[in-house]
Amino acid sequence: MSQASQRIPATLLTGDGIGPEIVHATRRILEALGAPFDWDEQPAGLGAMETHGDPLPECTLESIRRTQLALKGPLTTPVGSGIRSINVRLREEFQLYANLRPARSIVDGGRFDDIDLVLVRENLEGFYVGYEHYIPVNGDPKAVAESAGINTREGCRRIAKWTFDYAVRNGRKKVTIVHKANILKKLTGLFLESAQEIGKDYADQLTIEERIVDNCAMQLVLNPWQFDVLLTTNLFGDILSDEIAGLVGGLGMAPGGNIGKDAAIFEAVHGSAPDIAGKGIANPCALLLASAMMLDHVDHHEDAERLRKALRATIVEDRVRTGDLGGTASTEAFADALIQRL
Repeated sequence: MSQASQRIPATLLTGDGIGPEIVHATRRILEALGAPFDWDEQPAGLGAMETHGDPLPECTLESIRRTQLALKGPLTTPVGSGIRSINVRLREEFQLYANLRPARSIVDGGRFDDIDLVLVRENLEGFYVGYEHYIPVNGDPKAVAESAGINTREGCRRIAKWTFDYAVRNGRKKVTIVHKANILKKLTGLFLESAQEIGKDYADQLTIEERIVDNCAMQLVLNPWQFDVLLTTNLFGDILSDEIAGLVGGLGMAPGGNIGKDAAIFEAVHGSAPDIAGKGIANPCALLLASAMMLDHVDHHEDAERLRKALRATIVEDRVRTGDLGGTASTEAFADALIQRL
């Protein structure tokens, strides 16, 4: 894979809302970069629901099974009712147990500078998996809502080891285990206990600490520089990673990777933004940064770094920015400027 001439099959999910716009811009930029991917574009999301009767059709799953690698635009998940989260289905289908969400400062002039954080979120367990139901009482079918959170020792140990290995491999110095073991003593207590147990093998390479989630949330906005890598359960990671994105310019700058033993799916963390879909003003940076993560994953580190440097130069030196970053550039104008940089 490290040979520049070797092509790499990859599945491409365009997604909903602004997905087609940011995916089109990202493909143009990756082609200009000379990225090695041979795309197999497949349906997913609300559009696939209309054409295939399933937001995640079998042809899409089969493509990812074959390529073991995918880049995904945002997929809509209805609030409160409707279809189950497609993102959760993908993670479960391919056992993508590690959710990697880095956050680095690029946009200048904000409240926080020089942010360089990585959040690793357990991706398959906890409250987020949606094991829930209603209990009818006195004729009210929704009288009681009950949800179950499930953590396994195996799952907790697996994500802890993955995180510590990632930290060592990438020259990180500290890992903070985030939990709520003061209240959820068994559910997140098991997570904390398992991570601390695995952490003993890394004590000579990393500083390992623990932090209650609400305190961690506060400390992230008071002094985010005290953190390096955060290891969290599923639901806490979903919340804290959005908070961390706010430190570096918002969700438009937030990439993510869902990684398992046999497959990896990279994505923009943000939603499908239907309110601005079709207007040509969406920010493609999160998907571009996810593409850089994808390049690193297949050992094309030089291409990944070229992409990140060109993106930073476009924003900081050329001052070409989309509206969410305080600029006026359209999605395609931003892509044009970045391609010029490449």
